[in-house]
Amino acid sequence: MKGLIAWFAKNTVAANLLMITILAGGALTVTKLRLEIFPEFSADMINVSVVYPGAAPAEVEEAICVRIEEAVQGLEGIKEISSTASENVGNVNIEVQQGFDIRKLLDDVKSRVDAIDTFPDEAEEPTSREIVISREVIYVAVSGETDEQSLKVVGEQVRDQISAMPGITQVDLLSARPYEIAIELSESALRQFGLSFSEVALAVRKSSLDLPGGSIRSAGGEILLRTKGQAYTGQDFENLVIRAIPDGSHLLLRDVANVVDGFAETDQFARFDGKPTVIIKVSRVGEENALQIAEDVKAYIAEAQTRLPEGIRLTTWADFSRILDGRLNLMLKNGQVGFMLVLLSLTLFLRLRLAFWVALGIPISFLGAIGLMPSIDASINLISLFGFIVVLGIVVDDAIIVGENIFRHYQMG
Repeated sequence: MKGLIAWFAKNTVAANLLMITILAGGALTVTKLRLEIFPEFSADMINVSVVYPGAAPAEVEEAICVRIEEAVQGLEGIKEISSTASENVGNVNIEVQQGFDIRKLLDDVKSRVDAIDTFPDEAEEPTSREIVISREVIYVAVSGETDEQSLKVVGEQVRDQISAMPGITQVDLLSARPYEIAIELSESALRQFGLSFSEVALAVRKSSLDLPGGSIRSAGGEILLRTKGQAYTGQDFENLVIRAIPDGSHLLLRDVANVVDGFAETDQFARFDGKPTVIIKVSRVGEENALQIAEDVKAYIAEAQTRLPEGIRLTTWADFSRILDGRLNLMLKNGQVGFMLVLLSLTLFLRLRLAFWVALGIPISFLGAIGLMPSIDASINLISLFGFIVVLGIVVDDAIIVGENIFRHYQMG
């Protein structure tokens, strides 16, 4: 190390070229670094979820969770398997061994789970995904004294418009109950028309669907046939045909049931400033900039508020980007103060030329570190900024000591 320093001391052109390279590399890199609240990391977990409507937890455990556990048991890379059986849904969490390729294990788990053919007919298709810990940046509250339906519609519109903005990809709607169409059969009506519960259920299942009908080839080209019968609203379900009557008329679902187009009966609800609300969570993923996301969302809210129905208000809260912005400003302010402190103190007690070159070591050190950050996949976040602030004090102290020692050697000839 002493030999390297001595060589640079004798070859000032090489030292200056190295300094310029470090400054230029850091300056070019600083604009490309990720800005995030906390580092994004994988939880080394894989989740397999299967929805089983109308099933009790005991049924979900036996028909879903146990069969998934048996299917994936023995795969290479699995550290531990745990499952949770709840009403209507079963979840199996697979912990991955440290250092094992999680993507390879995810593909193996998907293949094994998709090959299970003993799930109940009522169960939906399984979904397998890697659990990634994403970090929220800002929340938006959509609140107002209006009905739940209107509030959720506005919340969905705001969510879709924010997610369509450049640089924002992950936007979630929270605290809003899922839509649900309930068909409440009348026992007296079933007896009147001689129907059973299963007969009505089968008729609804067969009537509410889209079916391809093949194609017709003609001289003018090929025509694709398709029947569109999927019901999406309560009125669509009310008009479904349950039975054809010999006189040519039809028995419709509304004749034997009360169709309620509303929301699932859950305990979800939220209030903001005492008013009903739905919450929109905006998160940062990949290379997205947390500060830019927060700025774009605030600009959108200021513009969108004028287009909303009267009585509905958009409000930002839990803006975590302010913490990052505050710490970033603190580091820059401390860096400026440290630079001026070194420059002034060494100028007063030693000489200006020496003070300038020693103080220049502060930005060189930081830009050199920033230039290396992409190679280790590091980002600007609360943790790295804390490290920079701590090291800043060390660099400033060392700069003063080195400058004083240089001046002592200069005086000694």
